[in-house]
Amino acid sequence: MDGLNPRKVFSLLFIIGIAVVFTLQFGPGSNGFADTGSAAPTASAVATVNGKEIPLRDFSMAWSQQMNFLRSQGNPIPESVARQFGLDKQVLDRLVNAELLAQSAERHGITPSDEELRKLIHENTDFHSKEGAFDFARYQQVLRDFYRRTPQEYEQELRRQMAAQKMMDVVRTGAVVSDDEVRARYEKEGNQAKLVFARFLPTMYADQVPAPTPAKLAEFQKAHEKEIADYYSANAFVYNVPERIRARQILVKVAPDATAEQKAQAKAKAEGLRKELEGGKDFATLAKASSDDDATKLKGGELGWVERTTWDPALANAAFALKAGEVTQPVESPLGLHLVKVEEKKEAQAKKLDDVKGEIATTLYKQEQAKGLAKAEADKALAAAKAGKSLKEQFPVPAGQQPALLRFEAETKPEAVETDSFTAQGDSVPHLGPAPGLVKATFEAKGPAVLGEVFTVGEANVVAQVVEREKPDTAGFDKRKEELRTQARQAKQIELTESFLKSLKKSGNVVTNTEAIDSVLGSAG
Repeated sequence: MDGLNPRKVFSLLFIIGIAVVFTLQFGPGSNGFADTGSAAPTASAVATVNGKEIPLRDFSMAWSQQMNFLRSQGNPIPESVARQFGLDKQVLDRLVNAELLAQSAERHGITPSDEELRKLIHENTDFHSKEGAFDFARYQQVLRDFYRRTPQEYEQELRRQMAAQKMMDVVRTGAVVSDDEVRARYEKEGNQAKLVFARFLPTMYADQVPAPTPAKLAEFQKAHEKEIADYYSANAFVYNVPERIRARQILVKVAPDATAEQKAQAKAKAEGLRKELEGGKDFATLAKASSDDDATKLKGGELGWVERTTWDPALANAAFALKAGEVTQPVESPLGLHLVKVEEKKEAQAKKLDDVKGEIATTLYKQEQAKGLAKAEADKALAAAKAGKSLKEQFPVPAGQQPALLRFEAETKPEAVETDSFTAQGDSVPHLGPAPGLVKATFEAKGPAVLGEVFTVGEANVVAQVVEREKPDTAGFDKRKEELRTQARQAKQIELTESFLKSLKKSGNVVTNTEAIDSVLGSAG
């Protein structure tokens, strides 16, 4: 099969254009499709769509091609990670959508011509000879060795895929955009601004707050009894800590369907490892060499701090009965046989509110004082900005560096952060998140200007100045009119596509077979 291009195969199976619709319909935030409770698929199918099965082999091939496509794009993610992000559901959704569209095309009498089918097959370079022309013998070989289909089966499926695309084209032709809609889009997109802002967080000033005197603490505690009780309730997990151990483990896996002989072999292995430990072997070294727990073996079996309730009862009872430094005998759990070494133990703690009132009062007092310092510093920065000293001058970022906020690091001091351009369509500011008051003030500004108040955004006090301001005008509209019309038409096409596919699902019966999917991906991963 030298010369077979997986990306070409991927394109051919899903037909140019349909994959884009699927991505838009079933990307982040999509609900996918629901199991309507119709007849269940057989073991050889991953779903039924209005009674028609989607074969297991089709899903298996689609999944493999999706993973190959990601790898070819420089994204070689493990298949287990891809499943965590729901990629398996998206692949199945594509297959289901293609079938729904093909059935709809059939009901509407939409059929591709023989010439269209012939042209698509002949243009696919996977079926070309070394000279670059369609080769019928290679066509038969590729279908036999890669697709596992006869020419008749393949051409019938391809015809249905083409019909599905034609059905989609019919739906998309309903996307008509008026001049008023284009103008409204421009009014939204053409109204743009760019800010520079600085954040003043209480945490930046916590170290500057001295501990309260006993008199101040008593006064504060008396005036804030409710806040202290609420803080205790919200942080009860800090003051009521169950018994914990810091442990390591060596796991000898035993499959759920293991035979008696396999179980005996696993037990013998675990007991042998226990004897090595008794002979002085280092637990971490032995775990690296012999544990079947891939998640911990490279760390010498390190499990960190563990609470009793997080473990299988038999394992927890055996481990928590030990002293620091001791090792359990082999303990059986659903995963297999465990040897656990207790590195350290911490007894349960249960502190009542009266025990920690002073501690909580001190914390809240310092938080309150730090908030006051943050607000005072923000007011000072605003006054300086109004007097002509820009935020970038007041809070410069070292040359060649990004502000800590953009590096996703803890901010220890205010820094000037410049946003990208944004519009008035939403309530969010780039790098800040939801800040409706700040957005409103930004777009009320006629041009570059220091905004005249300190804004509260979450825990932060924010000082901002508009550094760029673009407003929609006739010249700008005329320049972008056709570009905006295209964008508006594409947006409406997506809306129509989503609405049409949802209606097909609502009126039809789609039943999925998760066990079949697991069987494919279990063997794949």
